[in-house]
Amino acid sequence: MKTHFIPVISKETLDYSKIKELIQKEMSEKKIAICYSNQFVGIAKELEKKIGKEVLFKTQVLGCSSPKFPKDVEAILIIGQGKFHSVSLAYESKLPTYILENGSVVKIKQEEVEKLRKREQGMYLKYLNSEKVGILVSTKPGQQQLKKSIEFKKNMKDKSSYLFIANDLDISEFENFGIDCWVNSACPRMDLTEGSIINMNKIPQNNSIS
Repeated sequence: MKTHFIPVISKETLDYSKIKELIQKEMSEKKIAICYSNQFVGIAKELEKKIGKEVLFKTQVLGCSSPKFPKDVEAILIIGQGKFHSVSLAYESKLPTYILENGSVVKIKQEEVEKLRKREQGMYLKYLNSEKVGILVSTKPGQQQLKKSIEFKKNMKDKSSYLFIANDLDISEFENFGIDCWVNSACPRMDLTEGSIINMNKIPQNNSIS
């Protein structure tokens, strides 16, 4: 079965002079990165030319992407809707992160980032104390890490572990399997939005002592 990806581009028109004023007011940092959802690619290109900041890096972000920012980047500006990407990017990058949404520029609060950190810490402790572990493997292009998941399973010496392979993962079904902790190898941000999952990359490679 072939998969066709159809881009949907936002037709929203912005007052770029007003947006520039907001960015200058809210963002003291001069060297920034711009991240955007696919539908806002046109807006991102225009902003790069008009916001009066030095844009060192510009990239599209997906739920499964985890961009690496140049060391000189001082802050991130995200063009998108909702805080799914913005809070997780602020957490992962440790950089001041702002979101441009509905004509306003808002900085992600440290309390929101700290909430994610504590959730991840709690899930790691749960993993350490778990006897039965479920390893989630997606069949979706760009998310499938079956080989890495099999290696992870082989290295797990002190726990019973099971591979769960699917195209769509339904969190509401998890309780049917008697699993103590779920390890996510698919979308790296699913564990940041769902408190019962830990990302495989956040577990030390030598997990036999875990």
